[in-house]
Amino acid sequence: METQPVNNTAAPAAAVTDVLKGKETRLIRCLQRCPREHPAKQRRGGLPGAGCGACSPERGAAFPRSEGPRRAGPGRAHRGPSLAGRAGALPPYGPHPPALPAGMVWPPLGARLAPPTPSGSGGSGRGDASHLTPRGGAGVGAMSRRERGPESGPAGAEVAAEDAEPESPDQCLSLLPWDRFSAWLHCVCVVGFDLELGQAVEVIYPPHSKLTDKEKTNICYLSFPDSNSGCLGDTQFCFRFRRSPGRKVSLCCFLDQLDRDLPVYLKKDSAYYYGYVYFRQVRDKSLKRGYFQKSLVLISKLPYVHLFRTMLKQIAPEYFEKSEAFLEAVCSDVDRWPPPVPGKVLQLPIMGLIMKLRIPTYRDKPGTTPIVQNMHQADAQISMALPTVHEVDLFRCFCPVFFHIQMLWELVLLGEPLVVMAPSPAESSETVLALVSCISPLKYCSDFRPYFTIHDSEFKEYTTRTQAPPSVILGVTNPFFAKTLQHWPHIIRIGDIKLPGEVPKQVKVKKLKNLKTLDSKPGVYTSYKPYLNRDEEIVKQLQKGVQQKRPTEAQSVILRRYFLELTESFIIPLERYVASLMPLQKCISPWKSPPQLRQFSQDDFMKTLEKAGPQLTSGLKGDWIGLYRHFLKSPNFDGWFRSRQKEMTQKLEALHLEALCNENLVFWSQKHTEVETVDLVLKLKNKLLQADREHLPVKTDTLKKLQTHIHDIILALPDDLQDILLKTGTT
Repeated sequence: METQPVNNTAAPAAAVTDVLKGKETRLIRCLQRCPREHPAKQRRGGLPGAGCGACSPERGAAFPRSEGPRRAGPGRAHRGPSLAGRAGALPPYGPHPPALPAGMVWPPLGARLAPPTPSGSGGSGRGDASHLTPRGGAGVGAMSRRERGPESGPAGAEVAAEDAEPESPDQCLSLLPWDRFSAWLHCVCVVGFDLELGQAVEVIYPPHSKLTDKEKTNICYLSFPDSNSGCLGDTQFCFRFRRSPGRKVSLCCFLDQLDRDLPVYLKKDSAYYYGYVYFRQVRDKSLKRGYFQKSLVLISKLPYVHLFRTMLKQIAPEYFEKSEAFLEAVCSDVDRWPPPVPGKVLQLPIMGLIMKLRIPTYRDKPGTTPIVQNMHQADAQISMALPTVHEVDLFRCFCPVFFHIQMLWELVLLGEPLVVMAPSPAESSETVLALVSCISPLKYCSDFRPYFTIHDSEFKEYTTRTQAPPSVILGVTNPFFAKTLQHWPHIIRIGDIKLPGEVPKQVKVKKLKNLKTLDSKPGVYTSYKPYLNRDEEIVKQLQKGVQQKRPTEAQSVILRRYFLELTESFIIPLERYVASLMPLQKCISPWKSPPQLRQFSQDDFMKTLEKAGPQLTSGLKGDWIGLYRHFLKSPNFDGWFRSRQKEMTQKLEALHLEALCNENLVFWSQKHTEVETVDLVLKLKNKLLQADREHLPVKTDTLKKLQTHIHDIILALPDDLQDILLKTGTT
């Protein structure tokens, strides 16, 4: 975003006063329109024109600005104040939670959230995240209140939560019931089979959870096997479906804070939900259909496959015996869980058991899983320690296509359309998740569906023959897809996944024309010719492991390390070239806008591969240049480059803030007019607001120093200007 140099042409002092009065008028109008969003204690401090998002001036707008307030347009929700806007009762640009020293900005930009300390409030300990909400502000709890409305609890409790005066300045509003639950799960569903209606959602818990009719329909069909696969007994699998647009999300600010600490491949996608299913099908002569068929489904935005699979193993069998009272108790347990803070060892109680786990962070060394230490004396109550929250058994999933793992890595890397045809949802979902994870630490940026049915709302979109297949990985079980998706370029057909007791037989790649009958043999059906030569070493190493009866967990570790080294060898040259697009630090001037990144040039990048290509870290031979050219056209490159571009742009903004801090701004203001000085103050405030809104990687000391500069500059102004700045919330 371009900003004008601060030493621009001066306007008459009267104009400054008029504009500042106009800002004050806008704030008063905003307070009149939405008094709930602006408690009395927030009418001091904050930003120029601070108020609700619809009433604030355009972000980064140059001063002076005289037009009227922006109003919420038709059909547009009137949103509450931004994080910085809520902190008006406190010193500028950030409330001070009790855990931080006085004067420190919250949240510390560039720092990370620590898990809240339990405070013991109420029966579920919901007060332990109270520091997330600024005192007297419309914070996380208020957002949840607006979303749920009167269903959240007694009206008196809501009024008390909103109007109660904190006992001390260090106390803040607590999270409301089910806010902790919402940090992990959206809801829990029970899907049963009705003779007249077919699959139907019987229970949604908590009752206030919102699902659209389209979402309920998708959950119904995705929670049951799509074909007569004979899934007798208990089956676990996972699916993913599109979330209906336009719904507000409780705790969004808090979860965004946690999301920043996650590796890129674990960041939540707000457009999708995951469904984790425990399906039971057993004979029951007392039922008219002759079978008991029911699924317990956890709906979440978090891709923590192993965690929720483990959780379902513990609760689903008991639920089928004890019914809904048990389900309510389970959800109450989840509502006592600490927030899903990356990097912290968490203890999650669930129906008498305690799961101990650690969510990875972006700081973890790729390829390592810091395993939670085994039982200590202090941890005698721990029932189970989970070595991972998200990983699947790679070797077990890839065993049916053992000899083609490198080719499959290329197909996933390039975002090619891929179909996995499996005998059951369990094999389908595990294989798709294994494929998506094989390019880690890169994020797979296209769509993927671990389990896809003919009833899916995107069925027509993904099976039409009028256009090329989209970049998506589908896992299917219905034999109907063998005919419907024959035009797709890459198809994997697998049989039952079993732990290998002998060396897998080599299955040749087959042409698509051979996939004609429903009883086609397992194998890979594609005309794709890999760019890289096959790595025989990894094949021999895994074959030897099978012969020596090496545990499948160890085989998976070997395979995961192989994929990681292959991906890193491929991405390091791109990282090195993109880093060279950053301007030099000496080009950053406090009196000019931050410099722009240089444009990505495919030709310039290709020239770097001769001396600094993947051959430096990988012994694989083949057409690396061709692989790069194909990758640069893929959705995975687009997603990766956008992420890196955003990171570098934020780094430039952070360096620009540091450059401003190193200048003697008070001395500068003494040599310039009052108009220019006020202009400087407003622009510095906009910079700090941007740092807070975009979570720029700035040190807390830098922000404190800049706040001090602003304070000193304002104190040097005449009293009348100081009063105006104070009244309009500019300090």
